[in-house]
Amino acid sequence: MTVHELIKQLPGPETVRARSKTIAMLDAVLSPEWEWRYYSYDSQWSPSVELASMRDGCGNDYVIVLSAAGVYAQATYHESPISAYRVSPPAPWPGLFDSLPEVFRPFAQEPAFLDHNGVPRATVCLWREHTDSAWRCGDVQVPDEEGDADGALWLFGILLEGSPEAYLEFADEYFEAAPALEAIQHVYDLKPLTQDVVSALNPAVRLEDLAKDVAQIGYPV
Repeated sequence: MTVHELIKQLPGPETVRARSKTIAMLDAVLSPEWEWRYYSYDSQWSPSVELASMRDGCGNDYVIVLSAAGVYAQATYHESPISAYRVSPPAPWPGLFDSLPEVFRPFAQEPAFLDHNGVPRATVCLWREHTDSAWRCGDVQVPDEEGDADGALWLFGILLEGSPEAYLEFADEYFEAAPALEAIQHVYDLKPLTQDVVSALNPAVRLEDLAKDVAQIGYPV
């Protein structure tokens, strides 16, 4: 799967928002220390923008910017053949940003989304304006000699699947944890947290310890 298939299968913005909050909340319970989390969500990133993000600590990440104009997303798979570092000096793959609407261009140049050389961290770019009925991407020719060459499938895999079972499999692999599936489902349903649910996810965490994370994520209370 490349970005061209991703934009056909990714759910609508509100579902993306809800799933992003879900997996960020689950990560917050499983990993009290923020630096070890995989998924995050900041409902107060700026006065008018919310930010969902992923980082695996190995140079792969994504950001999803949710604003009044719509949703902008970029992701990078550092081993991709279309990485900016395939050439010197590094430069984004042709077509990646060429047709990006003007309203989203400030995000493509947002310093927080650039690498140490000032290059966008992106092998995937997609967007959906408020008036769009579908996700869009640039006219990007992704090499097809290998599957998922731009990393779109696995970078956004959890969001695509949208199931508690998919998150449970991820938690087992990444956190080496086995949270109760019923508790994961509770969070996927965006129901307010209780101590019983938190304990079923991570017995070492107290509900009151999550107050700051709940507020930052904008998780229902």
